Amino acid sequence: MKDSLFTELNLSSGILRSLNDMGFEQPTPIQEQCIPKVIEGRDLVGQAQTGTGKTAAFGIPIIENTEIADHNIQAIVLCPTRELTIQVTGEIMKLGKYHKGLNIVPVYGGQPISHQLKALKRGAHVVVGTPGRTIDHLNRGTLKLDNLKMLILDEADEMLNMGFREDIETILSFTRGNIQTVMFSATVSKSIRDIMKRYMTNPETVSIDHKVMTAPGIDQFVVEVRDSMRTEAICRFMDINNYRLGLVFCNTKRKTESLAQELQMRGYSSDVLNGDVPQKMRDKVMNKFRQGDIDILVATDVAARGLDVDDVNVVFNYDIPQDSEYYVHRIGRTGRAGREGTAITFAAGRKNRRIRDIEKQIKKRLKILMLPSMEDVHESRMEGQLKSIVEVLEQGGLRPYIEQIETAMEGRFTSVEIAAAFLKMQMENLDKKSNLESDEKKQFSGRDSQMTRLQFNVGKKNKIRPGDIVGAIAGESGIPGDVIGHININKRNSYVDIPSQLAQQVVKAMNKNQIKGKRVHVTQA
Repeated sequence: MKDSLFTELNLSSGILRSLNDMGFEQPTPIQEQCIPKVIEGRDLVGQAQTGTGKTAAFGIPIIENTEIADHNIQAIVLCPTRELTIQVTGEIMKLGKYHKGLNIVPVYGGQPISHQLKALKRGAHVVVGTPGRTIDHLNRGTLKLDNLKMLILDEADEMLNMGFREDIETILSFTRGNIQTVMFSATVSKSIRDIMKRYMTNPETVSIDHKVMTAPGIDQFVVEVRDSMRTEAICRFMDINNYRLGLVFCNTKRKTESLAQELQMRGYSSDVLNGDVPQKMRDKVMNKFRQGDIDILVATDVAARGLDVDDVNVVFNYDIPQDSEYYVHRIGRTGRAGREGTAITFAAGRKNRRIRDIEKQIKKRLKILMLPSMEDVHESRMEGQLKSIVEVLEQGGLRPYIEQIETAMEGRFTSVEIAAAFLKMQMENLDKKSNLESDEKKQFSGRDSQMTRLQFNVGKKNKIRPGDIVGAIAGESGIPGDVIGHININKRNSYVDIPSQLAQQVVKAMNKNQIKGKRVHVTQA
């Protein structure tokens, strides 16, 4: 996690590894302000909207403060709904996957209680539950809070609105001694303040000020499309609108790398900006993007800080941002210097909760946009060709060509038929060219092409990942990253398959350079 801003929070190596696996590079504002305070054991009220990353804001401190050797329940998280209970449980499990022996048990209605009884009997360090089912277990004696250290109320205002105040107070009555109490809420109502006064000791309040930020001159759309179709959707929108420069935002480093490769396979010049890309390489990528040598740049939020390119035509949110404020920062990369811009956000469903959070943030509804069909794309290409024909007509100088056609085709075809034939030929040539480009990409990346295996003297010991190797080779040797074949990273060295005709070019370029600060020596394996 060398390039991650999470390291500034002084977290354990296990948490940092989990965050790295999940692809997160920087804490959200609520995480940055709350995590240190909650780890220190302070009572706290965090005021923040859904979608600001608050689960990690309490999940990380829970894991950091849990003693694995103590098999009693040490933390309990109360959620208003079973859906949120399941979601929070999954998130904490991901964060705690390198803390061996950590047991997290969800308890909620709608699931047979026998499953929960078995899980609790095996031992739980952390329980995540709805108030009703939690009280059920407390009354049965299957859930004991005698050794509880921390109580989290997630979406406290919603729980109170749903009439859970008495349930919360009942649960609190089962605790012994002083426990750390932490609440997260979108609003701090009178009921919240009453609980703060009665059950919390000198609570701190962390309020994330959601500034109202507008993005004038930017058309903002939401497109309902499943994950597996999002790469195709980007290509269709780029084609049908003839965008010259596109910027795509993903939430994780891993997704930026895989998406850039998918776009390259489809014939687009694409590159990556994420926290693993060294500064020297970032500068090269940005220069290429500014000059138009890259059609689509794929980036994470942290890598795109300060990204300043005036003529970005479109911003795609491949993933909905973790924090709704990030949305405004992202789309602000288009429509700069008085130009018009377009922002397209992909969502699995139009009623997505995080889409609603964004709409609250920008104080307007996102327009619904349909995914273009392949027929739409073909029609758009034809319109583009017709536009080019009109430009040629307006330039003039056609007399010699008119005479040639009149002589060759006299009496057999009308001028309209001849024009249609030329348009058909042009469209067929375009389709052939598109297919040829795709075939060339496949030729380099396919198994049938002749590949040479190169050995690099860097590996896992140097914290090298496939993206580091691809980025370095592409940046230093000038070959496209998508022609690089299989990469096998061992402890002390790595093996990389390169098209044979390019192998010596890579050896020559890389033997003078570094990957992640390590001097590289490359030989043919």
